[in-house]
Amino acid sequence: MDASIPGDRIRQLRKRRGMTQRELAEAADLSVSAVKKIEQGTLGQLRLETAHRLAVALGTTTLAIADPAPEPTPERADGGIWTETRDALLSPAQASTAEPITERATADALLSAVKLYHDNEYDRLARILPLLLRDVRDASPLLRSRTMQLAGSVMVQTHNRVAARVALNQSMTDAETTGSDLDAASTIVTLCWLLLVEGRFSEVRSLAASWADRVEPRLTQATNPEISTWGWLLLRGSAAAIRDNRPDEAADMMRFAEAAAVAAGTERGGYRQYWTNFGPATVAMKRAENAVVDGRPDVALRLAAKVPSALRPTSDNRNRHLLDVALATTELRRYDDAVGLLKQLHGEAAPWLAEQRMARDILGRIIHRRRTLTPDMRDLAAAIRLPL
Repeated sequence: MDASIPGDRIRQLRKRRGMTQRELAEAADLSVSAVKKIEQGTLGQLRLETAHRLAVALGTTTLAIADPAPEPTPERADGGIWTETRDALLSPAQASTAEPITERATADALLSAVKLYHDNEYDRLARILPLLLRDVRDASPLLRSRTMQLAGSVMVQTHNRVAARVALNQSMTDAETTGSDLDAASTIVTLCWLLLVEGRFSEVRSLAASWADRVEPRLTQATNPEISTWGWLLLRGSAAAIRDNRPDEAADMMRFAEAAAVAAGTERGGYRQYWTNFGPATVAMKRAENAVVDGRPDVALRLAAKVPSALRPTSDNRNRHLLDVALATTELRRYDDAVGLLKQLHGEAAPWLAEQRMARDILGRIIHRRRTLTPDMRDLAAAIRLPL
């Protein structure tokens, strides 16, 4: 028996707990057949969602039974529309000296690119970003750091993880050169997102906690960017903790994030150097996400009901929240509601939705339980590249 293999680790933990396969299946809300196949190693790659359910049932952490380096969503070999951006990061060209670019012009171009990112204008962003990456090579370290953070966010969002790491490493180097802890911490927020995608929960918990301690503001005196960055570090740490079956730690970090959100006040629109909003609505959405991950879809929907309904579509907050709500309704077998939410997202943020593996998982589960498919289901499947 090789305890380094997930199935063998699960079998060992189950026997230590004195549980049968049927008892484990019931506790984890899995079929007995699935548990048998997992222990035999014939089910294929163990999904993190399944590993989390088993961890809860066995009273251990997710990573104690999952693969040490779980296989994330595979990168697209051709890079799609992001080939030029990826190439600009992996094989950077020298900035053109034929037509000098001013710092102000580059900063304005960056702000425009940030707006395109949040407005889900991926086609236009994919044309602009490679040029911006070229021009920013000769810009100040601070402006280059912020541009690289945006590029890293785009690469994480679109499953180009190698390029994302290159961008974020450069962003961190430049932020540290300027001595800006706030810019460095903002980059760490995005790096934690990448590590979450890769299933590296322990690293996220450690990074988020250490940087949250480093930049913790005095809430009565802090600026909104200072509070927002600190709050997002706490949210990343909470997300990692709940995925690693550490609910108490996740709840503690969420409480601090809620205090930060109260100090930040109501989220404001517009675009600024820190790429996202933060406030009570953001924390409410992330609390719902944690409830979904923790296998409590009913709680997630109660929390979601408290989130303001008039929030504008954004790739990092509100759109992801609607996917969480769709997953919770799917768990509760309210399939028509879930399809309705996916259809809404497709209408509002089709380029973003097409990149979301979570959307494919949700629709795949619904289709698996249906004998016939509605036109909406077929249209959504084609839009998110789900084979039928």
